[in-house]
Amino acid sequence: MDARILVLGAGFGGLELATLLSEALGDSAGVTLIDGNDAFVFGYAKLDVMFGRETLEEVGLPYASFAKPGVRFLRETVTAIDPDGLRVTTDAGVHQADVLVVALGADYDFEATPGLVGGQHEFYSVGGAEHLREVIHGFTAGRAIVGVCGAPFKCPPAPSEAALLLHHHLVERGVRDACEIALVMPFGTPVPPSPDTSAALLAEFAERGIEFVPDRRVSSLDPARRVAVLDDGAELEYGLFLGVPKHRAPDVVLASGMAEEGYVPVDSRTLETRFPNVYAVGDVATVGVPKAGVFSEGAARVVAASLLARLRGDAPPPAYDGRGGCYIEFGGGRVGKVDVDFLSGPKPTGTFRAPSSELVAEKRRFGSSRRARWFG
Repeated sequence: MDARILVLGAGFGGLELATLLSEALGDSAGVTLIDGNDAFVFGYAKLDVMFGRETLEEVGLPYASFAKPGVRFLRETVTAIDPDGLRVTTDAGVHQADVLVVALGADYDFEATPGLVGGQHEFYSVGGAEHLREVIHGFTAGRAIVGVCGAPFKCPPAPSEAALLLHHHLVERGVRDACEIALVMPFGTPVPPSPDTSAALLAEFAERGIEFVPDRRVSSLDPARRVAVLDDGAELEYGLFLGVPKHRAPDVVLASGMAEEGYVPVDSRTLETRFPNVYAVGDVATVGVPKAGVFSEGAARVVAASLLARLRGDAPPPAYDGRGGCYIEFGGGRVGKVDVDFLSGPKPTGTFRAPSSELVAEKRRFGSSRRARWFG
């Protein structure tokens, strides 16, 4: 393949895209995959780290183990993107592409929530999850708040999972009766596209004494007074705060001129941006689907199929269907799942599968299959 394909970001979308092109084209794939991190971490693994089920070393998958024919991995930090010129500058040099795929994910806008400190009050960064492990272990009494600071955010079920896992953790330690748990979320229900999933979660909250505060977000924190201020001005005291920070595209994407209202708009059928030969997949893009790894992976498949069809002179592949499933931890080793279709009908629809041992095994296979596929 003569085209130089430059993929920015080695998350679900970037890893799957590079793997698909390598499988189809072998040594002639012509892919350069760039990421500034040294390891990949599944988003759900941060909950395992936060609750002490696994260490950061155990969940990290080093990019040094990613080796595919026709793919060159570079650990570099992207410092500038020129979508018109298909040119990318990193801390190590300049890369010219024929096809550019932006898969840099979503970053956290800590400054948007005064008082929220990255790595201390939130569990969405790896450092934050690791820090809160020790904080949670020392929490024995008072109110714990799982607080969402803005939408959209990655992995929509994660705040509900955090509240349920915290309940189970406190029960195991024998201190639950001395603690309160509140979940603050800017939605009317925990998982709006799936009423059945939301109903199941709300029933779990009620049974476990978890307060659900709907249609509200945390607008600021006052760590000195240990108070979370909501967007309606209400104040909630806390002894433990587990935050979901506001998200937005990385600074380098915002500076490139590709973004609108914080993210890169794309054609939801093809993932093409308004710039010729530039695609955006995953959390960095506005597609109409949740910001979750499985949806990034599905988008990457569409881009790979489109590039291969162009190479071979074939008809364009089917449009992106916006379908995916998210596993949901209910605590006590129980795992449920919601399968959602966002784009094929007039409105999103979701199907709930109640927690079961089969889903525990299925989630385990989901992770292990991707480890094997991407990292060998």
